[in-house]
Amino acid sequence: MTTETAKSTKNGAKIALIVFLILVAFGGFYGLKLYKLYFAPNITGNEKYLYIKTGAQLDDVVQEIKNKSLLKDESSFTEAAAKMELALHLKPGRYRLKKGMNNRSLINTIKSGNQEPVKIKFQNIRKKENFAAYLSKSLEADSVSFLKVLDSAALVEKYGFTTDNIYTMFIPNTYEMYWNTTPIEFFDRMQKEFTKFWTPARKQKAAALNLTPQQVIVLASIVDGEAIYDKEMPIIAGLYLNRLNRGILLQADPTVIFANDDFTVKRVTNALLRVDSKYNTYKYAGLPPGPIMMPSINAIDAVLNREKNNYIYMCAKEDFSGYHAFAENKAQHEINANKYRAALNKRNIFR
Repeated sequence: MTTETAKSTKNGAKIALIVFLILVAFGGFYGLKLYKLYFAPNITGNEKYLYIKTGAQLDDVVQEIKNKSLLKDESSFTEAAAKMELALHLKPGRYRLKKGMNNRSLINTIKSGNQEPVKIKFQNIRKKENFAAYLSKSLEADSVSFLKVLDSAALVEKYGFTTDNIYTMFIPNTYEMYWNTTPIEFFDRMQKEFTKFWTPARKQKAAALNLTPQQVIVLASIVDGEAIYDKEMPIIAGLYLNRLNRGILLQADPTVIFANDDFTVKRVTNALLRVDSKYNTYKYAGLPPGPIMMPSINAIDAVLNREKNNYIYMCAKEDFSGYHAFAENKAQHEINANKYRAALNKRNIFR
């Protein structure tokens, strides 16, 4: 090999090495960039969820991320979102954020709409407005949106209810649904749950009592309002059914408290009894037009499986145990009631 050939070969090798090193450098640079862009851990863990509202644009999402400092590197997310066309596939919802999650995983989760459902548990909520406010804490829609459905005669009629008894449609339980479930979607779901709950066996028991499912729940709300202990519920249900069947005013204190809209009352006085409301069962015969609270399933089943007794009267026991003294006649009831009044007076409880 000549000297020139050797030099040429050596120079070629140097050039090749330089080119190789340049390619490696460029490859390393772009590889690192791609890693930071898509695969580097980027979730801070400051919040458990990212909420994307219905109708939100990508800019809104980026602003939410900035406001709550959800990402370590916001610019890399913005760039990755642009390259992965997140703006064209943005889906509202509640998305779980895991510490160390990368941009690619988060963007794909949002694009697929793979949100984590919320669990909603409700029972013993007294009024429709309370229920609407409660739902708005767990779902995207505000309380006004839920109340509009609850108070819309045309809409609730679609479900087979009235604005007075629509509250009976909600069977207390724990339900899973998506955060961005709309009020209409929520009510559709609840109507299906109501239908599922009212099995042929339960319907048959209601019919045997000459009550509709809605009336059973209204009565159950009174039973639940009276009973502190579940084991007393069938007894109380039997008592009120005796009154209904005999045409006697229910005279249920919880209905009077509801009618006066004062739930701090511990002693129902004559002043409270004068309130003119269909929920005042001291004035108006039969069941009130709607429930006074959202009764438990135990209370509903207590009505359907009421104890067959001859009780007409009841009052709280004077020992404040939470139990009741039951009576079949007025004379015995007056004895029980006087004991309880004396106990209230002794404790200076006058309202």
